[in-house]
Amino acid sequence: MTLAETANNTHSTNPFLNLHYERAVESLGEDYYDEVAAAEFPQHILRWRNDALLHRLELNPQLVKDDDFISAFGKFEERKPLLALCYHGYQFGEYNPFLGDGRGFLYGQVRGTDGELYDFGTKGSGKTPYSRGGDGMLTLKGGVREVLAAEMLHHLGVRTSRCLSMIETGLSLWRGDEPSPTRSSVIVRMGRSHIRFGTFERLHYLRRPDLTKKLLDHVIEQYYRDFITQEDKYVLFYADLVKRTAELVAQWMAAGFCHAVLNTDNMSITGESFDYGPYGFITSYQPYFTAAYFDHYRRYCYTHQPGICKWNLETLQDALKGVIDYGDMQAGLAKFDEHYQSEYRTLMLKKLGFEQLSHPEADELLNLTIQFLQGSEVGYHQFFYEMARTFSLKWRDEPGLIMADSNLVPASGVSEVFDNWCLIYHKILNNFDPEQIDSIAQTLTRQNPKTVIHKPVIESIWQSIVQEDNWQPFYELIECIQSGK
Repeated sequence: MTLAETANNTHSTNPFLNLHYERAVESLGEDYYDEVAAAEFPQHILRWRNDALLHRLELNPQLVKDDDFISAFGKFEERKPLLALCYHGYQFGEYNPFLGDGRGFLYGQVRGTDGELYDFGTKGSGKTPYSRGGDGMLTLKGGVREVLAAEMLHHLGVRTSRCLSMIETGLSLWRGDEPSPTRSSVIVRMGRSHIRFGTFERLHYLRRPDLTKKLLDHVIEQYYRDFITQEDKYVLFYADLVKRTAELVAQWMAAGFCHAVLNTDNMSITGESFDYGPYGFITSYQPYFTAAYFDHYRRYCYTHQPGICKWNLETLQDALKGVIDYGDMQAGLAKFDEHYQSEYRTLMLKKLGFEQLSHPEADELLNLTIQFLQGSEVGYHQFFYEMARTFSLKWRDEPGLIMADSNLVPASGVSEVFDNWCLIYHKILNNFDPEQIDSIAQTLTRQNPKTVIHKPVIESIWQSIVQEDNWQPFYELIECIQSGK
């Protein structure tokens, strides 16, 4: 068989190569990207395949082989062009015009079974014109952490990209923040878009409002389709982006998640979470928990995330003002706090077991919940999990029975805040019929899984990989996350 025949045969049997790839970003032209080549790796070991995503691509996991993942997303066979997207961004408040896809590229765009357009974007696939002296690679630990973050957030109800595959590539990398040499990987993430706030900021820096308008039209056509025919579509787009971003950060906050690097180049124009580096989940309710060791002034700490995202949206106005009226954008941004509070309230009430709660005590219950968690330093996720684990119909009988079977909370009379919390929760429960109590128990269980990937959990998984090349704990953790255990 000739090389050409071999290539054609691979193309005919590999389901990833036979997907219908759309040329949405490519059609914009070279003002927005550079064509690049993928790195060649000495080794290809598939460490993770996300079969849960294959149905969205109308693929049967049983018919997709490991070699199909490796050929498509490790060797990058038969796929051209590969596009390194151009963008700038505000990094820790300072503008940086020397950014862009430095270790990744847009592999392709496909239409899911839900009718939405999805990007396949790489991380760790080699040098590009924007590598800035870096090697363009991703450590294996970085790949493991991103897989875990994306799956955890997805199953906690956060709108996020997810990893489709992770392949170990056989290179030894040197890093200042990891014991080196360390192993390498390449991941492919599947998300709504890799167009960032910084993509528009670059065009403003270049003084190209024509390119800004062209990109805005593309974004609205692909991701804000309800506004395509509206006369004020640009105003509606920005207002909706504000709403999506406010809801996203509320999802992070309810999940107890600190992204850690909320630069404008890490903000998606679709309001989706992506790109997980030094993230962390809070253990107890610590408002100033800071996940990134290099964030010396806590700019991106847990409690600052809503304000930072709002600031990023305000900064984006400079890049869009050549197309969208400034006053209209200000009006849209003025609703950020309202959108955030509404989403955060809804999500936190769900964590307390209530899908819908219109009782006047609801806000008091939420305030007492945060007061108790912050004052007692009880585990944030553990508190809600213990609520789910110990929940009983008997809680309607008297406040002292609430969480009495848990050693996590203080005894009655020890904490005034907790006692008041029990009184309010007891009062609210008695507004529900006994038949409705089952739905509260189910909501508690669904919203509060036992498994949360705190730093010691990730480090334990990583040590098994480093010391024994034992991946079983990693797969078991993923299974727990995906099953909601």
